[in-house]
Amino acid sequence: MTKKNASMPCVLLTGFNLFAGETINASWQAVNLLDDTLIAKHRIVAIALPCEFNRSLAVLLNAIEQHHPALVLCVGQAGGRSEINIERVAINIDDARIADNAGKQPIDCPVIADAPAAYFSNLPIKRMLIDLQQSHIPAAISNSAGTYVCNHVMYGLLHHIALHEPQLKAGFVHIPYLPSQAVHHSGSASMSEETVNNALKVLITTALTAKQDVKVAAGTTH
Repeated sequence: MTKKNASMPCVLLTGFNLFAGETINASWQAVNLLDDTLIAKHRIVAIALPCEFNRSLAVLLNAIEQHHPALVLCVGQAGGRSEINIERVAINIDDARIADNAGKQPIDCPVIADAPAAYFSNLPIKRMLIDLQQSHIPAAISNSAGTYVCNHVMYGLLHHIALHEPQLKAGFVHIPYLPSQAVHHSGSASMSEETVNNALKVLITTALTAKQDVKVAAGTTH
């Protein structure tokens, strides 16, 4: 981090390490490019989270304690999706189709015992959606962050905020494969690194500057 940026308010931007046999993770590729840049007068601090149920959340919460961000935006790779997906909700369940990088495969376990069934992102997700679309970037609101490590991180983050830092803005975004990954997954959509990079800049700017969300239809019928 440069001395010039060190005294500025920050945004904590997270991606994930490799998982499921992939040689790269699109989420880390994207967020790492923005590390120590400035967006909306905030410095970006990018960190990689381990693709492990328990340790991912511990690393994230330690980073929040260290950096005191104004915004936390977590980014995950969602192979098969064709758009930037802004996650609306995280649910209190771990149900892993495959084991994580530590060999753990929780099935039908709560993320946090005796905690609420779900938490909603406190970001202006509809405003973020509109700003992406106006920037000609394919995007949609997603109503499921899955039941793997991404949802685990989002739920744990929002639970922490509800208990300890209600002023902290936070949410989760899923991005498609990069083209270099999609060629190994027949029929899978992809999005260029440049487009994802631009999308993250738009999302961060809107999350930091929007005074309130807008009420527009962005739901699904199934």
